[in-house]
Amino acid sequence: MLVLSRKKGESIVINGNIELVVVSVEGDQVRLGIKAPKDVDIFRKEVFLSIQQSNQEASESAMFPDDLIKIFRNPEKN
Repeated sequence: MLVLSRKKGESIVINGNIELVVVSVEGDQVRLGIKAPKDVDIFRKEVFLSIQQSNQEASESAMFPDDLIKIFRNPEKN
């Protein structure tokens, strides 16, 4: 992990097209502004992890072609 010190109004640039700006610092809370292309998804980590978990659960409960074949061959068993 790279650790940098920045003051209010200072920024860092990631990959040449994403700018992270320190908007304010109040106590132990830091407000960040993010300038990025519209096609770049930006999520708070807890939201990102929740999305990943939901996607994982959906993929585990999704029916696969073999399941569908069984259903259509023996519909009375389902």
